[in-house]
Amino acid sequence: MERSEQPHIHLDPWPEDEGPALLARLNTPEMTEHLGGPETPEKLADRHRRYLRLDDKGQMFRITLDGVTAGSIGYWETTWQGETVWETGWGVLPEFQGRGVAVGAARLIITEARAAARHAHLHAFPATEHGASNAVCRKAGFTLRGEATIEYPKGNWHPCHDWRYTLTGE
Repeated sequence: MERSEQPHIHLDPWPEDEGPALLARLNTPEMTEHLGGPETPEKLADRHRRYLRLDDKGQMFRITLDGVTAGSIGYWETTWQGETVWETGWGVLPEFQGRGVAVGAARLIITEARAAARHAHLHAFPATEHGASNAVCRKAGFTLRGEATIEYPKGNWHPCHDWRYTLTGE
């Protein structure tokens, strides 16, 4: 009987040199369908600079699968319903989708956010109609708290699900 190998998913700190190219690959109409559409080159350059300067306010990562760049994920500080929490979001390149990469990366980001030891909760806010991202939250162990409306990007309000992972032993 043949044994299937689990892919080796790893998180590398956001790369200064390769970051802009990865952001460009993640900035297609297909990849940004649930995020308000592609950003301008100027907005991507700003995003790259922000990712490099998160300091203690979070961390962005390049996701690799067996050593090959497969996408990005991170966590950052935000205020949600009066509480300061971590928020997470990810993008997996089309050729790596459907292979468990996002779920594996989400589980790793939970570990990273917990190790930062600053906030009790990690939230994800996938669009309500984005079945794949909602499935990632469920499979990674987040708890669905209900629907909400968020603004992302600025000026673009849309319905989402509020998924939360408790990082502390509350």
